[in-house]
Amino acid sequence: MENSHKFFCNHECKYFPCHSQPKPEEFNCLFCYCPLYTLGEECGGNFEYYNGTKSCVNCHLPHVPTHYDNITSKLKHINNEAHNAIIN
Repeated sequence: MENSHKFFCNHECKYFPCHSQPKPEEFNCLFCYCPLYTLGEECGGNFEYYNGTKSCVNCHLPHVPTHYDNITSKLKHINNEAHNAIIN
């Protein structure tokens, strides 16, 4: 696979696949826990709120290999927000 550093699939995980997926062989486990969760409504994923808690059950954003660049670019934003919170 081209850009293989952007993809990892753990077929032996007891939760695999953690979301329903039409092509499990293309399910990317690299971002098992979505690093964009902390962005709330700005994450860009398909989420819903249940009893005030963000649920990402229907989101596939971190599990699609082509979204790697989008996710890593948003990590810079998260880092900047955390840095600003520490300073202020």
